[in-house]
Amino acid sequence: MGAPRRSSPMRLLFALCGLLLFLWWMIQPSSSPRTLNINLPDASQPTPTAALVPPKKAPKIVNISMNNLTATANPLKNQEKLLILTPIARFYDQYWQNLLNLNYPRNLIELGFITPKTHGGNQATVQLQEALRKVQNGAKKNRFAKVTILRQDFSMPVGQSEKERHAMKAQKDRRASMARARNSLVFTTLNPSISWVLWLDSDIIETPPTLFQDLAKHNKPLIVPNCFQKYKDAGTWKERPYDFNSWQDSETALNLGKKMKDDEILLEGYAEMPTYRALMAYQRDEKGDKHVEMQLDGVGGTALLVKAEIHRDGAMFPTFPFYHLIETEGFAKMAKRLGYQPYGLPNYLVYHYNE
Repeated sequence: MGAPRRSSPMRLLFALCGLLLFLWWMIQPSSSPRTLNINLPDASQPTPTAALVPPKKAPKIVNISMNNLTATANPLKNQEKLLILTPIARFYDQYWQNLLNLNYPRNLIELGFITPKTHGGNQATVQLQEALRKVQNGAKKNRFAKVTILRQDFSMPVGQSEKERHAMKAQKDRRASMARARNSLVFTTLNPSISWVLWLDSDIIETPPTLFQDLAKHNKPLIVPNCFQKYKDAGTWKERPYDFNSWQDSETALNLGKKMKDDEILLEGYAEMPTYRALMAYQRDEKGDKHVEMQLDGVGGTALLVKAEIHRDGAMFPTFPFYHLIETEGFAKMAKRLGYQPYGLPNYLVYHYNE
Protein backbone atom coordinates (compact mmCIF):
# COMPACT_ATOMS: atom_id res chain seq x y z
CA MET A 1 0.00 0.00 0.00
CA GLY A 2 1.35 3.43 -0.93
CA ALA A 3 2.05 6.27 1.52
CA PRO A 4 -0.90 8.74 2.24
CA ARG A 5 -1.09 11.67 -0.12
CA ARG A 6 -0.38 15.07 1.51
CA SER A 7 -1.89 18.42 0.50
CA SER A 8 0.59 20.93 -0.78
CA PRO A 9 1.06 24.24 1.13
CA MET A 10 -0.09 26.17 -1.99
CA ARG A 11 -3.42 24.30 -2.14
CA LEU A 12 -4.06 24.99 1.53
CA LEU A 13 -3.31 28.68 0.99
CA PHE A 14 -5.85 28.96 -1.88
CA ALA A 15 -8.53 27.22 0.20
CA LEU A 16 -7.89 29.59 3.12
CA CYS A 17 -8.12 32.67 0.87
CA GLY A 18 -11.40 31.45 -0.65
CA LEU A 19 -12.88 30.91 2.81
CA LEU A 20 -11.86 34.41 3.93
CA LEU A 21 -13.36 36.02 0.82
CA PHE A 22 -16.64 34.19 1.34
CA LEU A 23 -16.85 35.26 5.00
CA TRP A 24 -16.08 38.88 4.05
CA TRP A 25 -18.89 38.91 1.41
CA MET A 26 -21.41 37.50 3.87
CA ILE A 27 -20.83 40.16 6.52
CA GLN A 28 -20.89 43.17 4.16
CA PRO A 29 -24.14 45.31 4.18
CA SER A 30 -26.04 45.18 0.92
CA SER A 31 -25.64 48.38 -1.13
CA SER A 32 -28.98 47.82 -2.94
CA PRO A 33 -32.01 45.59 -2.26
CA ARG A 34 -32.00 42.25 -4.01
CA THR A 35 -35.11 41.73 -6.16
CA LEU A 36 -36.72 38.73 -7.75
CA ASN A 37 -37.66 39.02 -11.38
CA ILE A 38 -41.43 38.36 -10.99
CA ASN A 39 -44.03 39.89 -13.28
CA LEU A 40 -46.65 41.38 -10.95
CA PRO A 41 -50.09 42.31 -12.37
CA ASP A 42 -50.74 45.89 -13.32
CA ALA A 43 -52.97 47.35 -10.60
CA SER A 44 -54.85 49.38 -13.19
CA GLN A 45 -56.02 46.25 -15.00
CA PRO A 46 -59.10 44.33 -13.79
CA THR A 47 -57.26 41.04 -13.28
CA PRO A 48 -58.12 38.55 -10.53
CA THR A 49 -54.77 39.18 -8.85
CA ALA A 50 -54.90 42.97 -8.98
CA ALA A 51 -56.04 43.09 -5.36
CA LEU A 52 -52.68 41.62 -4.32
CA VAL A 53 -50.92 44.87 -5.28
CA PRO A 54 -51.07 47.08 -2.17
CA PRO A 55 -52.33 50.67 -2.56
CA LYS A 56 -49.77 53.46 -2.37
CA LYS A 57 -51.62 54.95 0.58
CA ALA A 58 -54.27 53.70 2.95
CA PRO A 59 -57.79 53.85 1.47
CA LYS A 60 -60.27 56.29 2.94
CA ILE A 61 -62.78 54.89 5.42
CA VAL A 62 -66.35 55.84 4.49
CA ASN A 63 -69.23 55.75 6.98
CA ILE A 64 -72.70 55.47 5.45
CA SER A 65 -75.91 55.59 7.48
CA MET A 66 -78.41 53.37 5.69
CA ASN A 67 -81.10 54.68 8.06
CA ASN A 68 -81.06 57.94 6.09
CA LEU A 69 -81.72 56.22 2.74
CA THR A 70 -85.29 56.65 1.48
CA ALA A 71 -87.37 55.28 -1.40
CA THR A 72 -90.54 57.36 -1.50
CA ALA A 73 -93.41 58.38 -3.75
CA ASN A 74 -91.58 61.64 -4.49
CA PRO A 75 -88.00 60.65 -5.36
CA LEU A 76 -87.13 63.99 -6.98
CA LYS A 77 -88.08 65.99 -3.90
CA ASN A 78 -85.98 63.68 -1.74
CA GLN A 79 -83.09 63.50 -4.25
CA GLU A 80 -83.24 59.69 -4.34
CA LYS A 81 -80.73 57.95 -6.58
CA LEU A 82 -81.84 55.63 -9.36
CA LEU A 83 -79.86 52.73 -10.81
CA ILE A 84 -80.99 51.73 -14.33
CA LEU A 85 -79.85 48.20 -15.24
CA THR A 86 -79.94 46.70 -18.73
CA PRO A 87 -78.75 43.29 -19.96
CA ILE A 88 -77.89 44.09 -23.57
CA ALA A 89 -77.32 41.50 -26.30
CA ARG A 90 -78.09 43.89 -29.15
CA PHE A 91 -77.86 47.67 -29.27
CA TYR A 92 -80.97 49.52 -30.46
CA ASP A 93 -80.72 53.23 -31.19
CA GLN A 94 -84.39 53.62 -30.21
CA TYR A 95 -83.65 52.17 -26.77
CA TRP A 96 -80.79 54.60 -26.26
CA GLN A 97 -82.75 57.63 -27.42
CA ASN A 98 -85.64 56.66 -25.16
CA LEU A 99 -83.23 56.30 -22.23
CA LEU A 100 -81.86 59.77 -22.92
CA ASN A 101 -85.41 61.13 -23.02
CA LEU A 102 -86.13 60.07 -19.43
CA ASN A 103 -86.43 63.36 -17.57
CA TYR A 104 -85.17 62.39 -14.12
CA PRO A 105 -81.99 64.40 -13.36
CA ARG A 106 -78.94 62.55 -14.64
CA ASN A 107 -76.80 63.44 -11.67
CA LEU A 108 -79.16 61.16 -9.72
CA ILE A 109 -78.95 58.30 -12.26
CA GLU A 110 -76.36 55.55 -12.44
CA LEU A 111 -76.31 53.10 -15.36
CA GLY A 112 -75.28 49.46 -15.45
CA PHE A 113 -75.01 47.17 -18.48
CA ILE A 114 -73.97 43.58 -19.05
CA THR A 115 -73.21 42.17 -22.51
CA PRO A 116 -72.77 38.52 -23.52
CA LYS A 117 -69.71 36.71 -24.83
CA THR A 118 -70.95 36.60 -28.41
CA HIS A 119 -70.17 38.34 -31.68
CA GLY A 120 -73.36 40.35 -31.25
CA GLY A 121 -72.36 41.13 -27.67
CA ASN A 122 -69.01 42.45 -28.84
CA GLN A 123 -70.70 44.68 -31.39
CA ALA A 124 -73.25 45.89 -28.82
CA THR A 125 -70.43 46.76 -26.42
CA VAL A 126 -68.66 48.89 -29.04
CA GLN A 127 -71.89 50.71 -29.96
CA LEU A 128 -72.78 51.25 -26.32
CA GLN A 129 -69.34 52.65 -25.50
CA GLU A 130 -69.54 55.04 -28.44
CA ALA A 131 -72.99 56.27 -27.38
CA LEU A 132 -71.83 56.71 -23.78
CA ARG A 133 -68.68 58.54 -24.84
CA LYS A 134 -70.75 61.23 -26.56
CA VAL A 135 -72.87 61.77 -23.44
CA GLN A 136 -70.20 61.49 -20.76
CA ASN A 137 -67.80 63.76 -22.65
CA GLY A 138 -70.51 66.33 -23.29
CA ALA A 139 -72.04 69.01 -21.11
CA LYS A 140 -71.72 68.23 -17.40
CA LYS A 141 -75.46 68.57 -16.80
CA ASN A 142 -76.11 65.76 -19.32
CA ARG A 143 -73.69 63.25 -17.81
CA PHE A 144 -74.86 60.28 -15.80
CA ALA A 145 -73.48 60.02 -12.28
CA LYS A 146 -71.79 56.69 -12.99
CA VAL A 147 -71.70 54.06 -15.74
CA THR A 148 -70.65 50.41 -15.43
CA ILE A 149 -70.30 47.94 -18.30
CA LEU A 150 -69.80 44.27 -17.47
CA ARG A 151 -68.89 41.47 -19.88
CA GLN A 152 -70.38 38.07 -19.13
CA ASP A 153 -67.88 35.34 -18.27
CA PHE A 154 -70.28 32.68 -19.58
CA SER A 155 -71.87 31.98 -22.95
CA MET A 156 -75.52 32.28 -23.94
CA PRO A 157 -77.07 28.81 -24.37
CA VAL A 158 -79.28 29.70 -27.38
CA GLY A 159 -79.27 32.01 -30.39
CA GLN A 160 -80.47 35.58 -30.14
CA SER A 161 -83.12 35.69 -32.88
CA GLU A 162 -86.67 36.22 -31.61
CA LYS A 163 -87.73 32.73 -32.77
CA GLU A 164 -84.81 31.02 -31.03
CA ARG A 165 -85.22 33.05 -27.83
CA HIS A 166 -88.90 32.22 -27.45
CA ALA A 167 -88.89 28.52 -28.34
CA MET A 168 -90.39 26.64 -25.39
CA LYS A 169 -87.60 24.03 -25.25
CA ALA A 170 -85.01 26.79 -24.87
CA GLN A 171 -86.68 28.61 -21.99
CA LYS A 172 -85.16 26.89 -18.98
CA ASP A 173 -81.53 27.27 -20.09
CA ARG A 174 -82.12 30.69 -21.66
CA ARG A 175 -83.86 32.18 -18.67
CA ALA A 176 -81.38 30.64 -16.23
CA SER A 177 -78.62 32.38 -18.19
CA MET A 178 -80.58 35.64 -18.15
CA ALA A 179 -81.08 35.31 -14.39
CA ARG A 180 -77.36 34.78 -13.93
CA ALA A 181 -76.62 37.92 -15.93
CA ARG A 182 -79.15 39.96 -13.94
CA ASN A 183 -77.70 38.78 -10.63
CA SER A 184 -74.15 39.59 -11.74
CA LEU A 185 -75.27 43.04 -12.80
CA VAL A 186 -77.26 44.07 -9.74
CA PHE A 187 -74.87 42.72 -7.12
CA THR A 188 -71.91 44.39 -8.85
CA THR A 189 -73.47 47.82 -9.30
CA LEU A 190 -75.79 48.26 -6.30
CA ASN A 191 -73.98 50.66 -3.97
CA PRO A 192 -75.20 51.98 -0.58
CA SER A 193 -76.48 55.28 -1.99
CA ILE A 194 -79.02 53.73 -4.41
CA SER A 195 -82.72 53.97 -3.48
CA TRP A 196 -84.35 52.49 -6.60
CA VAL A 197 -83.45 49.97 -9.30
CA LEU A 198 -85.14 50.19 -12.70
CA TRP A 199 -84.69 47.09 -14.87
CA LEU A 200 -85.10 48.23 -18.47
CA ASP A 201 -84.59 45.73 -21.29
CA SER A 202 -82.49 46.79 -24.26
CA ASP A 203 -85.41 46.22 -26.65
CA ILE A 204 -87.79 48.59 -24.83
CA ILE A 205 -87.84 51.44 -27.30
CA GLU A 206 -90.69 53.67 -26.14
CA THR A 207 -91.81 54.78 -22.69
CA PRO A 208 -93.17 58.01 -21.22
CA PRO A 209 -90.30 60.37 -20.27
CA THR A 210 -91.68 60.28 -16.73
CA LEU A 211 -91.48 56.46 -16.52
CA PHE A 212 -89.51 56.36 -13.28
CA GLN A 213 -91.50 59.07 -11.49
CA ASP A 214 -94.80 57.54 -12.64
CA LEU A 215 -93.91 54.12 -11.27
CA ALA A 216 -92.31 55.46 -8.08
CA LYS A 217 -95.44 57.51 -7.41
CA HIS A 218 -97.19 54.28 -6.41
CA ASN A 219 -94.57 53.71 -3.68
CA LYS A 220 -94.66 49.91 -4.10
CA PRO A 221 -91.79 47.49 -3.34
CA LEU A 222 -91.81 46.31 -6.97
CA ILE A 223 -94.06 47.38 -9.82
CA VAL A 224 -94.28 46.78 -13.58
CA PRO A 225 -96.06 48.56 -16.45
CA ASN A 226 -97.76 46.63 -19.23
CA CYS A 227 -95.43 45.82 -22.12
CA PHE A 228 -96.97 46.00 -25.60
CA GLN A 229 -95.61 45.91 -29.14
CA LYS A 230 -96.49 48.15 -32.08
CA TYR A 231 -96.76 46.51 -35.49
CA LYS A 232 -98.05 47.32 -38.97
CA ASP A 233 -100.98 45.42 -40.44
CA ALA A 234 -102.09 46.28 -43.98
CA GLY A 235 -100.41 49.66 -43.67
CA THR A 236 -102.08 50.46 -40.35
CA TRP A 237 -100.25 50.67 -37.03
CA LYS A 238 -101.71 48.44 -34.34
CA GLU A 239 -100.76 47.30 -30.85
CA ARG A 240 -100.63 43.88 -29.22
CA PRO A 241 -99.62 42.49 -25.81
CA TYR A 242 -96.02 41.33 -25.61
CA ASP A 243 -94.88 40.40 -22.09
CA PHE A 244 -96.87 37.52 -20.54
CA ASN A 245 -94.70 37.10 -17.45
CA SER A 246 -96.80 39.48 -15.31
CA TRP A 247 -99.74 37.49 -13.93
CA GLN A 248 -101.98 36.49 -11.06
CA ASP A 249 -101.72 32.81 -10.20
CA SER A 250 -104.43 30.21 -10.78
CA GLU A 251 -105.41 26.94 -9.13
CA THR A 252 -104.58 25.19 -12.42
CA ALA A 253 -101.01 26.49 -12.39
CA LEU A 254 -100.55 25.68 -8.70
CA ASN A 255 -101.79 22.13 -9.26
CA LEU A 256 -99.49 21.73 -12.27
CA GLY A 257 -96.57 22.73 -10.06
CA LYS A 258 -97.50 20.13 -7.44
CA LYS A 259 -97.19 17.36 -10.05
CA MET A 260 -93.84 18.56 -11.42
CA LYS A 261 -90.40 17.26 -10.61
CA ASP A 262 -88.14 19.53 -8.59
CA ASP A 263 -86.14 20.60 -11.65
CA GLU A 264 -89.13 21.45 -13.87
CA ILE A 265 -90.49 24.96 -14.42
CA LEU A 266 -93.86 26.48 -15.24
CA LEU A 267 -93.92 28.68 -18.34
CA GLU A 268 -96.44 31.27 -19.42
CA GLY A 269 -97.71 32.00 -22.92
CA TYR A 270 -97.31 28.50 -24.41
CA ALA A 271 -100.24 26.42 -25.68
CA GLU A 272 -98.44 23.25 -24.60
CA MET A 273 -98.73 24.36 -20.96
CA PRO A 274 -102.12 26.00 -20.28
CA THR A 275 -102.02 27.62 -16.84
CA TYR A 276 -105.18 29.76 -16.99
CA ARG A 277 -103.50 32.50 -15.02
CA ALA A 278 -104.88 36.03 -15.19
CA LEU A 279 -102.34 37.74 -17.46
CA MET A 280 -101.88 41.47 -16.95
CA ALA A 281 -101.26 41.78 -20.70
CA TYR A 282 -104.98 41.10 -21.25
CA GLN A 283 -106.29 43.28 -18.41
CA ARG A 284 -105.76 46.56 -20.24
CA ASP A 285 -108.64 49.01 -20.46
CA GLU A 286 -107.82 51.46 -23.25
CA LYS A 287 -110.02 54.15 -21.68
CA GLY A 288 -109.12 53.36 -18.10
CA ASP A 289 -106.93 55.23 -15.63
CA LYS A 290 -103.31 54.39 -16.41
CA HIS A 291 -102.51 54.32 -12.70
CA VAL A 292 -104.95 51.54 -11.82
CA GLU A 293 -103.08 48.87 -9.84
CA MET A 294 -103.39 45.11 -9.67
CA GLN A 295 -101.60 42.69 -7.37
CA LEU A 296 -99.33 40.19 -9.13
CA ASP A 297 -97.71 36.84 -8.39
CA GLY A 298 -95.30 36.92 -11.32
CA VAL A 299 -93.56 39.86 -13.02
CA GLY A 300 -91.77 40.44 -16.29
CA GLY A 301 -88.46 42.27 -16.49
CA THR A 302 -88.95 44.43 -19.56
CA ALA A 303 -89.52 47.47 -17.33
CA LEU A 304 -89.47 46.59 -13.64
CA LEU A 305 -89.03 49.12 -10.83
CA VAL A 306 -87.74 47.73 -7.53
CA LYS A 307 -86.95 49.44 -4.27
CA ALA A 308 -83.27 48.77 -3.70
CA GLU A 309 -83.96 47.40 -0.22
CA ILE A 310 -85.67 44.38 -1.85
CA HIS A 311 -82.40 43.34 -3.49
CA ARG A 312 -80.50 44.15 -0.31
CA ASP A 313 -82.84 41.87 1.63
CA GLY A 314 -81.73 39.00 -0.60
CA ALA A 315 -84.28 38.88 -3.42
CA MET A 316 -82.48 37.74 -6.55
CA PHE A 317 -83.34 36.16 -9.89
CA PRO A 318 -83.34 32.37 -9.41
CA THR A 319 -81.17 30.51 -11.91
CA PHE A 320 -82.85 27.33 -10.68
CA PRO A 321 -86.52 26.29 -10.33
CA PHE A 322 -87.81 28.20 -7.29
CA TYR A 323 -91.32 26.89 -6.59
CA HIS A 324 -91.13 25.88 -10.29
CA LEU A 325 -90.48 29.47 -11.33
CA ILE A 326 -87.30 31.01 -12.72
CA GLU A 327 -85.75 34.42 -13.47
CA THR A 328 -88.17 37.38 -13.13
CA GLU A 329 -91.17 35.22 -12.20
CA GLY A 330 -89.03 33.49 -9.61
CA PHE A 331 -87.88 36.92 -8.40
CA ALA A 332 -91.51 37.91 -7.76
CA LYS A 333 -92.06 34.69 -5.82
CA MET A 334 -88.92 35.28 -3.77
CA ALA A 335 -89.99 38.87 -3.02
CA LYS A 336 -93.36 37.61 -1.83
CA ARG A 337 -91.64 35.05 0.41
CA LEU A 338 -89.72 37.99 1.92
CA GLY A 339 -92.99 39.83 2.56
CA TYR A 340 -93.07 42.21 -0.44
CA GLN A 341 -96.17 42.28 -2.67
CA PRO A 342 -95.56 42.86 -6.42
CA TYR A 343 -97.90 45.17 -8.33
CA GLY A 344 -98.66 45.92 -11.96
CA LEU A 345 -100.21 48.76 -13.95
CA PRO A 346 -102.34 47.17 -16.72
CA ASN A 347 -103.19 50.48 -18.39
CA TYR A 348 -99.71 52.02 -18.30
CA LEU A 349 -97.85 50.97 -21.46
CA VAL A 350 -94.26 50.65 -22.57
CA TYR A 351 -93.35 49.34 -26.01
CA HIS A 352 -91.06 46.54 -27.14
CA TYR A 353 -89.08 46.53 -30.38
CA ASN A 354 -90.83 44.62 -33.18
CA GLU A 355 -88.45 42.28 -34.97
